Amino acid sequence: MNAIAQMTPLGQIAGMGSARPGLSKKQKAAIIVRLLSSEGAKLPLSDLSEDQQTALTEQIAAMKLIDKGTLQDVVAEFCEELEAVGLAFPGGLDGALSLLDGQLSASAANRLRRLASGSSRADPWERLAGLSADVLLPVLQEESTEVGAVMLSKLSVAKAAELLGKLPGDKARRVAYAVSLTGNVAPDTVHRIGQALAQQLDAAPPKAFDVGPVERVGAILNYSAAATRDCVLKGLEEEDQVFADQVKKAIFTFTNIPARIEPRDIPKILRAVDQAKLIVALAGAKGADEKAVEFILANMSQRMAASLRDEMAALGKVKDKDAEEAMGLVVNAIREMEAAGEIFLVAEDEE
Repeated sequence: MNAIAQMTPLGQIAGMGSARPGLSKKQKAAIIVRLLSSEGAKLPLSDLSEDQQTALTEQIAAMKLIDKGTLQDVVAEFCEELEAVGLAFPGGLDGALSLLDGQLSASAANRLRRLASGSSRADPWERLAGLSADVLLPVLQEESTEVGAVMLSKLSVAKAAELLGKLPGDKARRVAYAVSLTGNVAPDTVHRIGQALAQQLDAAPPKAFDVGPVERVGAILNYSAAATRDCVLKGLEEEDQVFADQVKKAIFTFTNIPARIEPRDIPKILRAVDQAKLIVALAGAKGADEKAVEFILANMSQRMAASLRDEMAALGKVKDKDAEEAMGLVVNAIREMEAAGEIFLVAEDEE
C-alpha cells in the first residue's frame, strides 16, 4: 500500500470513475485515503487545493461502514487506473522547475519562478529556505524590521542565526526583538510576504560573476607584484577614490599580517609554510613589511624565534625578487587556510 500511495497522483484519487452504483467520486476517494492511512501511508494531501482538502475531509467524516465487496471493487478500480498510467508529470510550475533544474536558461527560469510564485498554492518559503544566506542578506538588510522578523521566523534556526550574525548590531537587535511580536501575524500575511520576497529575488537579473568588482580586483592584486599593485592602486585613486579605498580593504598582503591575523593563529600558519621559504620572506622584508616580521616572531616561542633570527642572519642579503616570491607564498598559505575555514581574518576598522 505504501508503494501505491507514492506512485499515485492525488488528483487521480479524486477523479476515479464509478466502481459500484451509488458511490460518488468523493466517496471512493475517501475510501482509498482511509485504506492507505490505515496501512500507515502518509499521503501529501496538502498538494490538493483547499477546497478539495475540505471536501475530502467532510466526506470522510460523513461515512460510516463499507462492506468488503465494495472495498474490493473500489481498490480493484484504483489499481486498474494505476496500471494504466504510463508516465506521471510533476504537478504545477514548481514541480516542472524542479524537474528541469539546470536545463533552462537563467532568464527563462526566473520568468517561470515569477509565475510560480504568483500561484496561491505555491509556498514561496520553500524556495526562500533553499537560498544561501549571502543571497538573502541584501533583502533582509533592505526590508523593514517587521518583514525581517517574519523572514527569520520562517527560515531554519541555523540559517536565521547566520543571517542575524551578518547584520549590523542595531539592526540585528531590532529584528530579533520584532520576532517576539510575530505570534499574531496571520498565515495569509506571511504567505504574501513570502511571495513578495520571492518575486523580488526572481526579478533580479542573473549575475555573470559570483563576486563583486571590489573582491575581483582585490583578488587579482593580491597575486600581483608589489610594484604592479602600487601602480594600479595609485591609478584607481585618481579615477575613483571610493572604489580604490574599497579595493584596499579587500587586499591582503604580507604588510597586513599584524592588522588582520590573530596572534594565536601564527604558529598554525607557520606550519603550513616551508621553513626555508619562510626564512627568505622574513630576512628579505623591508619597510612596512618589517612590522609583519616582528609580529610573526613575537607570536611564537622564544626559542623558535631565536632560531629563526639566527637563520635569517646566516642567510645574508636576500634579493628583492626572492623575498617577494617568499612573502607571496606566506600570503597564499594564509588565504588557503581562510578559504578552508581554518583561520579567520580580522576585519579592518572602518575609517
